Amino acid sequence: MLFDRPCAIVDLETTGGHITRDRITEIGVILVDGDRVERFSTLVQPGKAIPPFIEKMTGISDAMVEHAPAFETLAEDLAEKLAGRLFIAHNARFDYGFLKNAFKRAGIRFQTEVLCSVKLSRKLYPQFYKHNLDSLIERHGIELAERHRALADAEAVWLFLQKAKGELGEATMADAVAEVLARPTVPEGIDPDVVDALPDVPGVYLFYGDDDVPLFVGKGANLRSCVLSYFSGDTRHPKEARIAREVKRIDWVETVGEFGAMLAELQLIKRLQPLHNVKGRPSPELCSIRLEKSDDGVLRPEIVFADDVDFSRSHDLFGLFRTQREAKKALTDLATAQGLCQTTLGIEKPTPKKGRPCYAWPLGRCRGACMGREPIDNHNARLMMALSRLRVQSWPFPGPVAVVETDAVSGDIAEHVFDRWCYLGTRRDTSGPLEGQPSFDLDTYKLLGGLLKKTPDHTELRLLDTEPV
Repeated sequence: MLFDRPCAIVDLETTGGHITRDRITEIGVILVDGDRVERFSTLVQPGKAIPPFIEKMTGISDAMVEHAPAFETLAEDLAEKLAGRLFIAHNARFDYGFLKNAFKRAGIRFQTEVLCSVKLSRKLYPQFYKHNLDSLIERHGIELAERHRALADAEAVWLFLQKAKGELGEATMADAVAEVLARPTVPEGIDPDVVDALPDVPGVYLFYGDDDVPLFVGKGANLRSCVLSYFSGDTRHPKEARIAREVKRIDWVETVGEFGAMLAELQLIKRLQPLHNVKGRPSPELCSIRLEKSDDGVLRPEIVFADDVDFSRSHDLFGLFRTQREAKKALTDLATAQGLCQTTLGIEKPTPKKGRPCYAWPLGRCRGACMGREPIDNHNARLMMALSRLRVQSWPFPGPVAVVETDAVSGDIAEHVFDRWCYLGTRRDTSGPLEGQPSFDLDTYKLLGGLLKKTPDHTELRLLDTEPV
């Protein structure tokens, strides 16, 4: 039954609803150990002004919290009180998330099993539409001395749980709690404690199979959610279901932000080459298109390879392709769409007799450059116009740059350094050494290019004055 285990019913009052920007103003906790119940409540100095509408709703003013303790001074004692307990809250995602962030700012890692009384109410009373705290208070005849104060709202949840137990019986209550708390079943052979150890932070997860063979590398903004989704029982994608069946070991790497997770994913895929990763694998034939002018003034596309040309320094490249076949297909499709002469471009062999039209002319797919009907300068101009959308962007900075990610909660920083599209490595300490292998890579080029178009929150670009160490 629910109260056969230590529980903590928690409610918070805050300066607002933003989980990283706003701060806690009051904490109310009811500790339940069987028949023993202990209550704890305190105001908290949030370190910022309380908005008028929040003050009106809660009754908590700036004057009331002016001399209250900061969360950092309460954190250690509160963590001890909550340790090992089932965390119960109404709309638990809000209270648990706020508290986790507050602990993180205080340098404490807090993680425990969570029961949301909103979800529990829906399970116990599916005939009702509303399950907010006001609805529960009215529906179950719960009497409170006050409302929208932390301990009072925690008391409302505590009384709801007892009312529901009395109305529906212990067995129904136990079954509903078990369903709401149902944890994903990890494959046989994997330590079940991995479910508790997985953190709610950005990063990269790694699945290994028999003989520790790498199966899959993935990334996500929340490692815990990403990994557990494979074992939730409702995985519908055949590939995910297959990976879940084959997993024998799970590992992960935490990052400061999502960009760092994407970078780490690319690096690990290239290094480990997991069985089920298709995207992100090394491109041994990485190539591009470059224009060469012949003696007769015709611009002809030439496929060049990264092994022979430094793509990071070239300014006259069009398109990046994983294979020569991809590049040839792109050229053929472009020529067909724009009515360019494939014989003139060197894509197709010319007809046996000089001056005769190419094979595309009778089909209306060539304007006659092959037999002088279209001036070469005009054909060249149309080729350049068609290729312009594929032009590889020149490095837009005078030197190396750092993509700097900041954890909005802890303030931790990660610096990812690039120069001429090459990823040079990452460091947590801006004065420390870089960790990574410099290389020009198609996936990294696309990743950085996307970031330059739209920089995410808590991320900035910083020009480096000197060459990175």
